[in-house]
Amino acid sequence: MKKLALVIAAATFTLAGCDRDSNETGAPVSESATPEAVQGAAENTAAANAEMNTADSNGQPSAEDAKAFLDEAQARLAKMSQEASHASWVAATYINLDSQYTEALAMERYTALAVELAGEAAKFDNVDLDPETRRMLTMLKQGLVFPAPNDPEMTAELAQIGSKMQGMYGAGKYCPEETAGLDPTVKKEGKCYTLTEMGQMMANSRDPKLLKDLWVGWRKVAPPMKPLYERQVEIGNAGAKDLGYDNLSVMWRSKYDMPADEFAADMDNQWNKVKPLYEALHCHVRAKLNEHYGDKVAPASGKIPAHLLGNMWAQEWGNIYDIVKDDDMEAPYDLTELVVNSGMTEQDMVKTGEKFFTSLGFKPLPDTFWERSQFVQPKDRDVVCHASAWNLDDQDDIRIKMCINKTGEDLITVHHELGHNFYQRIYNQQPFLYKEGANDGFHEAVGDTIALSITPKYLKEIGLMDEIPGEDKDLGYLMQQALDKIAFLPFGLLVDKWRWQVFNGEVAPGDYNKAWWQLREEYQGITPPVERSEANFDPGAKYHIPGNTPYARYFLARIQQFQFHRALCEAAGETGPLHRCSIYKNKAAGEKLRNMLAMGASKPWPDAMEALTGERELDAAAIVDYFQPLMVYLEEQNKDRDCGW
Repeated sequence: MKKLALVIAAATFTLAGCDRDSNETGAPVSESATPEAVQGAAENTAAANAEMNTADSNGQPSAEDAKAFLDEAQARLAKMSQEASHASWVAATYINLDSQYTEALAMERYTALAVELAGEAAKFDNVDLDPETRRMLTMLKQGLVFPAPNDPEMTAELAQIGSKMQGMYGAGKYCPEETAGLDPTVKKEGKCYTLTEMGQMMANSRDPKLLKDLWVGWRKVAPPMKPLYERQVEIGNAGAKDLGYDNLSVMWRSKYDMPADEFAADMDNQWNKVKPLYEALHCHVRAKLNEHYGDKVAPASGKIPAHLLGNMWAQEWGNIYDIVKDDDMEAPYDLTELVVNSGMTEQDMVKTGEKFFTSLGFKPLPDTFWERSQFVQPKDRDVVCHASAWNLDDQDDIRIKMCINKTGEDLITVHHELGHNFYQRIYNQQPFLYKEGANDGFHEAVGDTIALSITPKYLKEIGLMDEIPGEDKDLGYLMQQALDKIAFLPFGLLVDKWRWQVFNGEVAPGDYNKAWWQLREEYQGITPPVERSEANFDPGAKYHIPGNTPYARYFLARIQQFQFHRALCEAAGETGPLHRCSIYKNKAAGEKLRNMLAMGASKPWPDAMEALTGERELDAAAIVDYFQPLMVYLEEQNKDRDCGW
């Protein structure tokens, strides 16, 4: 964990830049602070703000005052961050009532401090400051995702709402009336399904009735959240105004070193570059689903029913590769089979990932990493298995927390999580506020960039593969990649588009679900398998909505990782197809990567982008380059099909 990023005042946090959004099948939910404790923290914050405002009336603060304030603020945050980080680690690796209670108290104190400092930073809004001081003050204010207003009662209410919604999601289950008919493997009456179990069934089942039942059943968790979410937006908007923003939409979009509207326009611009590839993939997948299920289940034209895509949210489609591929299209290798046959242990898998980074010139991981990380699920206690990367002291106490399985997916995840750790470690000499990624997409993109180098060339070099498959096998690999990487892009874009519209009042509470499905139909070309209405709250069935985790970062990361990969392959002198490139053992590529990572957030993200790629702007053309062979194939397959929706 690089440092705690505030999500909602006084109750709820997320570990920013530490994990990635995949097909999450349940998310860790921390027990909230008690209402009385939250109320006390809010009153202390309000008192601090009142004291600050009194001081303001005695004279205009100076640039020197701002720098002194920042020095003190960063020292206080650094100290409190360590306390909260250790409490969170214990709560995640020793789940019990006491560890959760301790974590809640530590987070409450950290939150109260962050709220106080964000409010205090605003008193320098009209002071003439140098760019770096202004940048740090802005970062202090923007560290809040759902800011608390200067009202103790509303602050406490905001905290309780966030905690309650996360609790609803975390405890959510589907309890069908006739379980025996739902799942042939389960005969026990009264069986309830967790999201993890439903996710596995969605991935593997090809029974459309079962898939529809699961899709509808999970979404029953969300309607009770709707009035809470409506009130949360109302309070959060008031908090954003206290910090000088028109609403939460403007505040969220202002965190990317450019005006809010320019950022939104750039997101659309990147989407338009890759949209033809998505549309070609959509057309091919729809045709294959129609061949498999028939017209009554999967129409040959129009939108794809959302429950047929192998994922509870239809955000990634890799689980239906068996339906989508041609008979002669096989992936060039089975990575899980290679891992199992190698005989490597879970720790060997992590050692393999470390060796990738040291081959690029990074320092080996410290001994404490191996002593303190969680690699496997303990037999004597409950733990959070969701993979994440941590830095508990903002220096060298870096760790990963996983329950590693000997699978190809987990070997890739290990490389991804270590990408976070090496990023955290290399910027540890920066001031506290700069100890994070250049923007919130960078941390995710770095880990995924490394994962793109897990190619047959790399696997042969580390001894997992004897021979590199011929290029005639590449289409199967690219199809697998596209079903996850390309299929995700419109979903990654629309989640926050919906929130921005909600935050700025463009979408009223009475149209929450209608607006959600308008975006999903417009961008993804999918449709719900049953009729939906405002009695439903389908956005709430995705963790990042009740969990208040901004989602634009995942869209950015999918764009950035290919741009990074292309630049690193060029630095490595690779001249072949991008999908065959691995930068393993290349010191020139490693130097470029290290120089960019060491910047942390000390400069606007275009500076970091330029340091690695020579470009100052996001460029989705790199994805198009990567998947060009697949695009040629899709265009040939689709030439007699009626594409679009």
